[in-house]
Amino acid sequence: MKKNYFYQISMKKIETPTKNNPYHSMWIIAFFDLPTLTKEDRRNYREFRKQLLKWGFLQLQLSVYGKYMGDEKRGERIKTFIKSYIPEKGEVRFLTITDIQFGKMEVYYEKKRKKPEEKQDQLLLF
Repeated sequence: MKKNYFYQISMKKIETPTKNNPYHSMWIIAFFDLPTLTKEDRRNYREFRKQLLKWGFLQLQLSVYGKYMGDEKRGERIKTFIKSYIPEKGEVRFLTITDIQFGKMEVYYEKKRKKPEEKQDQLLLF
């Protein structure tokens, strides 16, 4: 029996089906260490960072970016596109974790604890 899932569209967010629970919802974290010694290195760094931002990644720390995914398959597709922008020099790592694990992250700023980043609202256009 096929289940029908309906999405409610608003300008702020989409209500996702209940099958996307926090244990299936994923975050993809990109860590990178790219050289900036030459003009070409700096251009490659900016282009890679620009692509992360274009695909909706949030800056968590210097050279650490994260993006909320509805599921792991979406994350794999976006990783495929991002990998095409990895420069020749330097190191890039991707880590995929569940929304529950991401929510358990402890964040401190100036010795004060603060909450981890919230899920990004997603807008669906057809």
